[in-house]
Amino acid sequence: MGVAITGLLLRKEIEINELSGKIIVIDGTLFIYQFLTTIRSRDGSLLTDSKGNITSHLVGLFTRTSNLMQRGLRLVFVFDGKPPELKQKEQEKRNALKLEAEKKYLEAKKIGDEEEMKKYAPRTSRLSKDMAEESKKLISLLGLPVVQAPSEGEAQAAHMVKQNKGFAVGSQDYDSLIHGATKLVRNLSISGRRKNKAGYETIKPEIIDLSENLNNMGIDQNQLIALAMIIGTDYNPGGIKGIGPKNALKLVKQYKTDLDSLFKEVKWEDHFEFPWTEVYYLIKKIPTTDNYNLEWKDIDYDNLYELLVNQHDFSEQRVKSTLEKIKKSAAGKQQKSLGDF
Repeated sequence: MGVAITGLLLRKEIEINELSGKIIVIDGTLFIYQFLTTIRSRDGSLLTDSKGNITSHLVGLFTRTSNLMQRGLRLVFVFDGKPPELKQKEQEKRNALKLEAEKKYLEAKKIGDEEEMKKYAPRTSRLSKDMAEESKKLISLLGLPVVQAPSEGEAQAAHMVKQNKGFAVGSQDYDSLIHGATKLVRNLSISGRRKNKAGYETIKPEIIDLSENLNNMGIDQNQLIALAMIIGTDYNPGGIKGIGPKNALKLVKQYKTDLDSLFKEVKWEDHFEFPWTEVYYLIKKIPTTDNYNLEWKDIDYDNLYELLVNQHDFSEQRVKSTLEKIKKSAAGKQQKSLGDF
């Protein structure tokens, strides 16, 4: 879902090549959900191979990851672990909405209404355990590190960036900032465009600096967490009704470190059945791990070919061409590095 603080943040547009050589810690779960939502047939159905296996996630993952690798980004993928109990409740609600969307999609399919099918199909997206494991396999075969978070992927990614294990978190959501990520990069796409209701819009990667934004808003990290809670997080969806981001910021600045008085003022207990402290300390103390290994390896061409071409009917020519581009790009950067030396 993400925290809706777009209007409060300073964001700087950058060129993708400015990230060359930098380690970007990707929120793998969200990354793949994007492909399951957007890479679909005209009627809204997911792409499949000749055996009926879903391939939308693999198509998107292979295409975008290989493109970013050609630009010299050093990618690390972090995947969600067990969600906190508060988020499990929210996921139950989301699953109910998905089931309702599936019902409407099937009704539209029965009468051949493609517009309605396209409308409801993306709302049914689910990342199964098998899809997640297959995605991890593809990433590993590309020679990239995979990190398993004990809980929330974006919290783990933020933890790694805070420890200088990466330059920035790569995600469309702002949650990693709430978890203390020093930098966030959004819009990690080579195409330079994003689909919307009207068709496509031009986009550029943008970088968000946490320290710069905290200074600009005049708050500290603890107040940022409180601000997010008022607006709404994955643990208290919807936030405090009637209070938008700008008014939430005013309140947070007014009450400073007196968060108990702040949440009494906004009548937290009228909106949620659990105390504000439960969400606040969940965000502050969410489990992360240092038990991971960041090692970039050579691409496993044979097994990658087996996975994509033999198992899932990818175009042999396309796979070979893409891998050759990555190889040439890596060789060119190595020659340049030796020349600089």
